[in-house]
Amino acid sequence: MSFEDVAALMAQADELPYGEARTVLVEDALRRAEAAGDEVLAFRVRARLTDAYQYGGEPAKALATFSRTLAEHDRDPGRFDEPRVLLWQMKAVVSSLTLFPEIPLDRTYALLDDMERRYLAGGHSLQAVYRRRHVVAQHVGDGAADDWYLKWRAAQRDELSDCEGCDPTGMIRHLARVGRHEEAFEIAAPVLTSQLSCNEQPQSVLTAMLPVYLRTGRPEQAADAHRRAYRVHRSRLADLGDIAEHLEFCAITGNEARGLEIVQRHLGWLDRAPSPHSEMEFAAASALVLDRVAAAGHGGATVRRPASDGRPAADVPLPELRAELAERATRLAARFDERNGTSRQGDKVRATLAAEPVADFVPLAAHHRRPAPAPAPVPVPQEDVTSVDDLDALLDIADRRRTQRDVDATLAAWKRFDVLAESVEPGPLQKARRLDGRGVERALDGDEKGAVECWEEASRLFGELGDDTRRHRVLGRMGAMHAQVGDPRGLEEMNAAVEHFASHPTEDGDATGSLLRLAGAHVDQDRPADALAVLDRVDPDDAPDRAGEVWFVRGQSLLMTGETDDGVAALRRSVEAARASGGVAEAATPMLLLARVLARQEDGPGEETLAMLGEVIAAVPAGSPMRAAAHSERGLALLAADRPADAVADLAEAIAGWTAEGLHEQAVHLRVDLAAGYLSTGRFLEAAEVAEEALPALAGPDHPDAERRCRLILAHAQKELGEEDAAATFAALAEDAAQDGEHGAVAHFLDEAGEVLTGLDRDAQAAERFAAAAEAFEKAGDPYGVVRARRRAAMCLLWCGEHDEAVPAMEAARAALASLPPDNEPARIWETALVSYDQARLLAQVGRLPEAASHASAAVDGFSTLDETGPAEEAARLRDDITSALQED
Repeated sequence: MSFEDVAALMAQADELPYGEARTVLVEDALRRAEAAGDEVLAFRVRARLTDAYQYGGEPAKALATFSRTLAEHDRDPGRFDEPRVLLWQMKAVVSSLTLFPEIPLDRTYALLDDMERRYLAGGHSLQAVYRRRHVVAQHVGDGAADDWYLKWRAAQRDELSDCEGCDPTGMIRHLARVGRHEEAFEIAAPVLTSQLSCNEQPQSVLTAMLPVYLRTGRPEQAADAHRRAYRVHRSRLADLGDIAEHLEFCAITGNEARGLEIVQRHLGWLDRAPSPHSEMEFAAASALVLDRVAAAGHGGATVRRPASDGRPAADVPLPELRAELAERATRLAARFDERNGTSRQGDKVRATLAAEPVADFVPLAAHHRRPAPAPAPVPVPQEDVTSVDDLDALLDIADRRRTQRDVDATLAAWKRFDVLAESVEPGPLQKARRLDGRGVERALDGDEKGAVECWEEASRLFGELGDDTRRHRVLGRMGAMHAQVGDPRGLEEMNAAVEHFASHPTEDGDATGSLLRLAGAHVDQDRPADALAVLDRVDPDDAPDRAGEVWFVRGQSLLMTGETDDGVAALRRSVEAARASGGVAEAATPMLLLARVLARQEDGPGEETLAMLGEVIAAVPAGSPMRAAAHSERGLALLAADRPADAVADLAEAIAGWTAEGLHEQAVHLRVDLAAGYLSTGRFLEAAEVAEEALPALAGPDHPDAERRCRLILAHAQKELGEEDAAATFAALAEDAAQDGEHGAVAHFLDEAGEVLTGLDRDAQAAERFAAAAEAFEKAGDPYGVVRARRRAAMCLLWCGEHDEAVPAMEAARAALASLPPDNEPARIWETALVSYDQARLLAQVGRLPEAASHASAAVDGFSTLDETGPAEEAARLRDDITSALQED
């Protein structure tokens, strides 16, 4: 085994995030170094393995490798000479010792004393030592924790102090623990505006700030901190304890549904928890979340627990899992308290299990908020039916109020009738009329079968009494109900009512009402021509106050037949007539449909459309489905008008409205639109979060286009956030496109994946993606894409140290230039100049300076030909540097 083999493995490991894959590579590198008999190399790799274990969620293993490297350093410090690395790692090791109840405290205190001795001997500040003494004191519940905090704050920072994010994070946690939340907020302010490069930041400081934000009246900042921090923690096993803090946050802010989702996602991690302490914290916080879920009325739910060590996967009843987790946390706390000789950890667990909500609900995003309840209706003078003792009068009041759509007054009159009917026997006509009303009550309750039974009996009674007017009114209502459920009798019954009132018109507009009911049924059954024929029979003088309804159904029918212009004209007439009879509230329904149609016309939504939707929103009560629909339409219209910043507020409002109504299907696709709006306005975190919310509901064969669009939005949001998951999302999109034979899309997505990976310094992986993209570009017939992808693959190979592969890869890019079309000379010159420039850089790196100088000169010439001054100057500097290096040789 050679040094080069070990170095190559370490280079591969450095390209991976901390976790199992990275740890396996470093372990392999250590085995090879030991097999080669190179003790110094093995020492250096073992030191890196300590970091891999510590940050990869295996701190127990880090204790072993650290002890070994420290002992080797002490044995021969001149040979094993990484004292600063060891002193830095000692901080994490001290903290880790407290996380395992089987490790005696004496060992922790001994290491603290040794740490202090070594820091003093090296001339370092004791600031980091004081912090670790504070951590240990805090863990065991020692009152000296406050004194150590003061010493820690007062001591001078130096190069061994925790980073400028982690050090204040610890202070924030202490201050929050003792209730000094405003002081914690002040300490956090400069940290939260800094650019932090630490592996643990900014997610750690954001997590520490959760209780601070909540208890200083900053719920929106708390929600934002939760979303940003958990997004990082969720992929890191080492952060299981931090995830527990987010579970508790969800439980005490009314976000138990989100908490349950997090429990479900990470429950399997308990079987491989980084430490007993993080296991305890996660179990306690999970039990709290399950308790809140049960309190919200979902105690009958189950939670899927994955298989582990012979235990099969199972859906565990929520109460059973809650009890198991609470017992697990309590048992672990008892072990810590026994070791520590205090009740500190048990007290923490008991406090977590008993935590009470600090807020009724803290929305985690704009579209999560609960819509304001509908305002109380404006009081309308009501007839006092409690003093009415005449049964006919009560039935007349009910009929009149029902015509006016005053449901409460109608029901009150019927209720009063029923009370009187207990002592006064109603007559046959009164019984029939009340039976008709009872059918209406059943219909309002959603009991369609019960409604029809009442109306059938009422119709029979009216017939026996010779009251054909009332019998046909009931027949029309019953027909509409039958039609709704697909019963063919419905049209026959409604037609009978129409013909009767055509021959026997009433002063109450029954002829128009029966025609509208029949036309509406034809529209519902997708028979617009029949609906139009029915509407042609309406006498405008029969019920002029219903003209808006007539024009509305006509507009619907015309739109269905494809006569859009006539349909729009009819809807405009409907709006005009409805405004005249009942104002904007009456006109809201035709205005909403008209706005929807106008927004989808070729020239897109205009100001008229937006103004109309604004009127609907202002006129319709909050919390109603129509208002949610109007917000939906306005949000989509603004998005179509390329005004995403304005659209997001309406889309968020619409999603909140539909969700509150339990109409989740309507909200699903709007989430994709909202994610698109967020992406377009640079709100990448929100875009990613909303897209991830939408994806589960889009899975399956029913929504392939929406699902792919959503994943594409997610991929671009992840890319902008600097998340490596973006590469995997783009790669998955490429796989889907490959199945559909879309080679151009495959190439684009692979190119995007390579872009993400090289931006994260994962250059070996990026080179593979660019090489695959080049092949896809070739299949797609895109010669420019082939050149660019091959050139970028070559540069990535250079940056990851694969020089032997980089040189031929760049030659392949140069060879691909021959396939560029001859009819676009500027593009050919540009691509050739780029290849020459990058080839010069590559060859200079591998020591082939004469060739590099030639390519650099060619790049200068190419850029200059195109008057690209900036690139030409950059290429000239490269050429001059290479020339200077040649002269020095």
